[in-house]
Amino acid sequence: MASALAGVLLLLCLGSVVGNGFIIVSLATEWLLRRKLSPCDTLLASLGASRFCLQWVVIGKCVYLFLCPQAFPYNPAMQVFSFLWDFLNSVTLWLSTWLSIFYCVKITTFAHPAFLWLKGKVSRCVPWMLLSSLGLSCFSSILFFIGNRRLYQNYLQRDRPRWNDTYSELRRFYENFYFFPLKLAIWTVPTATFLLGMALLITSLGRHARQVLLIISGSQDTRVQAHFRALLTLISFTILFTTHFLSLVLSSAVVFSFQDLRYGVWQVVLYVCTVLYPVILLWSNPRLRAGLPGRCCLPGVAAS
Repeated sequence: MASALAGVLLLLCLGSVVGNGFIIVSLATEWLLRRKLSPCDTLLASLGASRFCLQWVVIGKCVYLFLCPQAFPYNPAMQVFSFLWDFLNSVTLWLSTWLSIFYCVKITTFAHPAFLWLKGKVSRCVPWMLLSSLGLSCFSSILFFIGNRRLYQNYLQRDRPRWNDTYSELRRFYENFYFFPLKLAIWTVPTATFLLGMALLITSLGRHARQVLLIISGSQDTRVQAHFRALLTLISFTILFTTHFLSLVLSSAVVFSFQDLRYGVWQVVLYVCTVLYPVILLWSNPRLRAGLPGRCCLPGVAAS
């Protein structure tokens, strides 16, 4: 059962690598032709690169555990894999959040002065979005690394069997009162921000779609189709992001052990989400799917 689950996870990771790799190649081709990327494309390329690297870290960890099935969870090699996973996963969450904020500010039609001011400033903030994603992710990953390091040092200092009662209690203490609360706080902030941006964007597009329907006769009008396709894409991304967040939380919860089938199920759900992200993005953007140069935009909605 464990080997079958590992095989499924490996296939899902490879599927995500292919999808995100295609997005990276498409945007890299545009950069080579134009020698620049729009702010939106820069965010999208960074997000694709982080997801691409994250999947290779997962694949590397799976291969390592296959070759060394008795590896200690907090040995130096596993600490390196954990640090890279924590860092890239946090970067991915933050970049997804900034991309939703970018779309929200650029596309929404709210007349509030704050939105009007942000529309002219948000493109200049993209470098700061990228730097903040790296800085916040690095800081949180260091905190996780410190916890893993202390657990490993404590294990080395004990001349006892690896899973003795004292060590197990210490490990449960760290999992319950250090790792899990820290992960929950770190993941909740970008998730809440992402959902807020998506809620405003869906509300604005829905309102605009209703106005278009009142003006135009016939539901087959291309503008109506474009708006509803954009709404469908946004809703799909929101559902995927929320499912991704819940999968991370439940997989990290101490109620499931690594050998528990429920832990494996949530891991599969987590990696299914990573595969669907690039699939939906390629489906919603024909020019990106065709590998043609073009701005990164939702179908029928400009975001430059």
